[in-house]
Amino acid sequence: MTDLRHAFASTENLIVAPGRLLLPSGPRPGLAVLLKAGRFAEIAEAEVLRARHPGAGWVDLPHHLMMPGFIDTHTHLTQSLGKSLVFGEPSEIFRRIWVPLEGSLDEHMVYLSAKLAALECLRGGFTTAVDAGTRSAGHVGRLADAARETGLRTVIARICNDLGGSAEIPDRDSILRSAEAHLAHYAGDPLIHPSLAISIPEAASDGMLRDVARMAAEAGAVFQTHVNEHLAAVERSVIARGRRPLEHLAHVGALGPQTLIAHATLVTPSELTLLRETGTAVAYNPVASVWKGNAVAPALQMQALGIRFGLGTDGTRADGFRLMDAAESLQRISYGLASGDSSCGAGWLWLEAATRMAAEASGLAAVTGRIAPGLAADFLLVDLDRPEFTPSHDLTWELVRYGSRDQIDAVFTCGRLRMVGGWPVDWDARALMAEIRDRAGPAIAAAPIQRLHPTADSLSAARPA
Repeated sequence: MTDLRHAFASTENLIVAPGRLLLPSGPRPGLAVLLKAGRFAEIAEAEVLRARHPGAGWVDLPHHLMMPGFIDTHTHLTQSLGKSLVFGEPSEIFRRIWVPLEGSLDEHMVYLSAKLAALECLRGGFTTAVDAGTRSAGHVGRLADAARETGLRTVIARICNDLGGSAEIPDRDSILRSAEAHLAHYAGDPLIHPSLAISIPEAASDGMLRDVARMAAEAGAVFQTHVNEHLAAVERSVIARGRRPLEHLAHVGALGPQTLIAHATLVTPSELTLLRETGTAVAYNPVASVWKGNAVAPALQMQALGIRFGLGTDGTRADGFRLMDAAESLQRISYGLASGDSSCGAGWLWLEAATRMAAEASGLAAVTGRIAPGLAADFLLVDLDRPEFTPSHDLTWELVRYGSRDQIDAVFTCGRLRMVGGWPVDWDARALMAEIRDRAGPAIAAAPIQRLHPTADSLSAARPA
């Protein structure tokens, strides 16, 4: 096997010739890619490219697939310390677990949590993660530090709630000034992309919803919010405002091409029309639906209607391949079986939704999501010399159904090698985990978390034989 660390010690003016190259047209043999200045510079037949650039380095990987890195359109990097606390809990866990936990984290714990989450993302093949905003007390900078140190491309939101749902609720003018400063601070950053967020529509006034969405649009940034995820929230909105959450966003003018809504699992036909007409994007979070949701977003219908969407984890588990499998499986269970649709996206849809479509939904189509000249060299090297891919008849479907993160040999962002065999190449992940093991227990104990069920481990003695 090629020594990947040695082969990619320098990626400046380097030609990579994989056995298969995943392009928008599908997996292609016989092609190679020239890397320069952290970008894909040129794509051509391998020998043609080598002849055209005789001074370039050369890496031959006949048993690997080179593919775009996965993009997580919705996650929470500062929830990693408590990720297994929510198992078996009913919906709206953010009220009883996430807001208390994140609100209690100091600056260093925000950094540790975000770095652990970034490590998990990269191990799972995610080269980009869209963070929905930390509810901690203004430690966004440390979250960005963690992402930058690991090499994870990150969309980082500044939460702009003015009616609750975060550790601090400044006055309206302070919120807007902080939002403006956040957008300006990361403008042009090669790895960190600023975003604005409101946790859920009921956590902000109508004016704040409208102004923050407008501010994001004017800055070319993404506005994020959680919408129509839980039945309780939909009913509260109808009682308080006479409209469902998504309808209310439309009413105040907060929908549009800049808006990325998480979940949209409980949507009516008229709300789907709103999404299509406004160009609003959706983060389809299939694992979250299985673990803690009320329903499954109608992703196949969204695709048929031309509604923009990408796949997201919602911080559940960071494995891009398992995310694609869950996305297809839930559509099959929820819609395909009842309608006799045996294709359910034909495999390619879920591969696209995890890469190109996710980049577009996240406002990053001009930056990443495809292997194409001019885009950032964010990519994976997947080992195809595995039983799961032998023999290979339809690699696209095989990636969706048989792929897993242990088949990822290397992860790159901005043309730099970040991970080999699931571990970072230039920092000590095990030291990070050791520190977190020491600190996480006291941090969790100090947070006013309210679990409704004891842990499964604590009930072991009481289980029947």
